[in-house]
Amino acid sequence: MAAAARHSTLDFLLGATADCNAVLKALQPIFQEQGMTETVHNWEDHGYLVTYIKKNGSFANLRIHPHGLVLVDLQSYSDDMKGREEADQLLNKVEERMKELIHGNIKRVKRLPAILRGGVIDRYWPTADGRLVEYDIDEVVYDEDSPFQNIKILHSKQFGNILILSGDVNLAESDLAYTQAIMGSGKEDYTGKEVLILGGGDGGILYEIVKLKPKMVTMVEIDQMVIDGCKKHMRKTCGDVLDNLKGDCYQVLIEDCIPVLKRYAKEGRMFDYVINDLTAVPISTSPEEDSTWEFLRLILDLSMKVLKQDGKYFTQGNCINLTDALALYEEQLSRLYCPVEFSKETVCVPSYMELWVFYTIWKKQTDI
Repeated sequence: MAAAARHSTLDFLLGATADCNAVLKALQPIFQEQGMTETVHNWEDHGYLVTYIKKNGSFANLRIHPHGLVLVDLQSYSDDMKGREEADQLLNKVEERMKELIHGNIKRVKRLPAILRGGVIDRYWPTADGRLVEYDIDEVVYDEDSPFQNIKILHSKQFGNILILSGDVNLAESDLAYTQAIMGSGKEDYTGKEVLILGGGDGGILYEIVKLKPKMVTMVEIDQMVIDGCKKHMRKTCGDVLDNLKGDCYQVLIEDCIPVLKRYAKEGRMFDYVINDLTAVPISTSPEEDSTWEFLRLILDLSMKVLKQDGKYFTQGNCINLTDALALYEEQLSRLYCPVEFSKETVCVPSYMELWVFYTIWKKQTDI
């Protein structure tokens, strides 16, 4: 099996302009001692780019900017202890030499944790607002492609097993806060109530609601493989509720929720609660160009048609930083077939590593 590429960085922000030639001459011997072949690119007003290549394919880039920024990128193809120690030693020497050369005129030295690229275990997953997060993933528990999406369950040392659907972190075993928030944060009485869950294939919502003695919970999940993966590998989240598609107070339908909602609306079937766990608010802020927005509006309209007049609709929003997308979602609520009102709350979902917005929506009460 090929080793992963280990990418290490070391940055120097100087307090003044850089003497590019002096920096290059000071650092050259460190790389030459490693038996690395040097190639120098020089631009009159833009400093130096120097590449160093080792016989084993490892390489380093040294970029010296005249305005006072010096960057070192080191990439090696071994993640064993010896390879890590060699990379650290080289960067330590560069840091020591730069401090000797520049003396007290370095404003900041920054060495980030090495990024591993192409490894068997993918530890890097972006947040909703585009920031890179490195998770403490140590095992690929499940990785399958269904007809609808890629399904991964990865094990995190601190979050437990994490469900990731087509690259999107959905839910970890640590994330009871998500489930509680999308159920109304403990403020609702589900006793004897009719509940409709859209999506929710991880079983977390279903598992928590059946504890609250509802009359009947209907969960509509399109992807059997999500259920199969979660009932085996996410049992801290779903318990045994996914072992059977029917229970004393619940049923799970393996169907597309759109025709189910249309059928229920035609039949006049009504629910006290509708919980939409299908998808987050899209990041795109151009609803006319994004079919996901149309899908969300369709789900909202159909859900309102099967929601009792005094019922409540719960759904996730998105990361609190995506203010434009959240504002646009709230604007869509004014375009539904019936007038609605809403409230929202912000919750910290552990494995998301960001604050998440949840919505409660209800039909506006009209005076008779």
